[in-house]
Amino acid sequence: MITELFPFSFAVDRVVVAGATLWALALYLAFSPLSDWVTEQLTRWFNFAERSLYMSQEEFEKTRKGRESQNAFWASMFSVLPFVAVGALLHYGVVLSLGDSWSISLGLLFAVGSGVYELGRRDSQTSDSE
Repeated sequence: MITELFPFSFAVDRVVVAGATLWALALYLAFSPLSDWVTEQLTRWFNFAERSLYMSQEEFEKTRKGRESQNAFWASMFSVLPFVAVGALLHYGVVLSLGDSWSISLGLLFAVGSGVYELGRRDSQTSDSE
């Protein structure tokens, strides 16, 4: 289906995509304070960059709330990219040392463990604030 859109052909290895995204999910969950920080910094940068496109303050303030919401959305989308890059590196590292099936298995184990850790971390934050 996708290959019909392009005049050239390319191969996508499903194991690499699955392994890299599993590792990226695990890293995103394990380092959620870092992912929140990356999202916040990207939102700040998008808001700053968009401010420079407007000449007058009134024009800028007229649509500010909508633009800031849109910038927050795009920042949350782009905040995943560093984790995907590191996840791909981890996937290739495990593939080179142990093999394809080990990378998928360890990525899945690490993702589940990171999810449990994140749930416990958030639960302890809510119980501390009460």
